[in-house]
Amino acid sequence: MGANGHHESFPWKHIIGFLLSLVLTFAALWVALSSGLPLKAVIVIIVLFAIIQASLQLFLFMHVNESDSGKVQTFNMVYSFFIAVVVVAGSIWVMQFVL
Repeated sequence: MGANGHHESFPWKHIIGFLLSLVLTFAALWVALSSGLPLKAVIVIIVLFAIIQASLQLFLFMHVNESDSGKVQTFNMVYSFFIAVVVVAGSIWVMQFVL
């Protein structure tokens, strides 16, 4: 929402989030395929990129934030946590085939 309480006409947050997700995806792919780092370092870096990317997804696309009354939206947070776990576990599972 904009400063006046209305939705912004152009989704800048979504575009920025999408671009950051692309950068993180390609960075993780480069680390996995071309970096020459030890396997443990590659895994740690990929997991960190996955956590950062999941956080971006949660806050920019799923709009996990506090409600007007100041209480966290419980259902959204539980769902978001589940999605984060799936993203991280799925990224690790997929990358094991690459490595």
